[in-house]
Amino acid sequence: MIQKARPALLQPQDVGDRMETLMLHPVIKAFLCGSISGTCSTLLFQPLDLLKTRLQTLQPSAHGSRRVGMLALLLQVVRTESLLGLWKGMSPSGRYGYESIYAALRSIYRSEGHRGLFSGLTATLLRDAPFSGIYLMFYNQTKTIVPHDQLDAALVPVVHFSCGIFAGILASLVTQPADVIKTHMQLSPMKFRWIGQAVTVIFKDYGLRGFFQGGVPRALRRTLMAAMAWTVYEEMMARMGLKS
Repeated sequence: MIQKARPALLQPQDVGDRMETLMLHPVIKAFLCGSISGTCSTLLFQPLDLLKTRLQTLQPSAHGSRRVGMLALLLQVVRTESLLGLWKGMSPSGRYGYESIYAALRSIYRSEGHRGLFSGLTATLLRDAPFSGIYLMFYNQTKTIVPHDQLDAALVPVVHFSCGIFAGILASLVTQPADVIKTHMQLSPMKFRWIGQAVTVIFKDYGLRGFFQGGVPRALRRTLMAAMAWTVYEEMMARMGLKS
């Protein structure tokens, strides 16, 4: 009688080798590099996002004809809310006082339903889709112009960072109006139910300049954030033996 061969049991060492092989898969390496670089840049430049949102939602009658600048607003936040106030994750306008992300989700769902969780989605897509395309286009084009073979290895991160800054400035400038519209729609979902209403009210209250409010901190944040994220990503990929 012929007996069927039993599959060999995996030894602990074999399991460890397989897990090591899985963890070293190029896709996982790329995912880890992107996650780490994105997290570091987001945490570092979060204060610029807070300043951007507050500048976008300043009421025109609140300060008369005097225009509030980014530096003045920065000092005001630090003076009234401490340095850690620059990293607040709640709504920067002071209109809401959520204790946590869960409390915010629960409150929005109870008062606005599931549609409230997607307020400003169209404006967000009109902002992020062009930004990513414009940024990557200029980033890759400027990076190919530089002769990497003739550069010292220590200068490569500087070149990548510079290319990211150039691409980020252009992409931020083009998509700034969509970001302003998105902010107003998310903070006043009952007032702005569609993009046309937001555009009309913003132009009426602030003029054409209103579509570029908060442009400086946003451009700084998106530019530096993207440049740093790509620089860290490229370096981590190179150290892991992968070509991005």
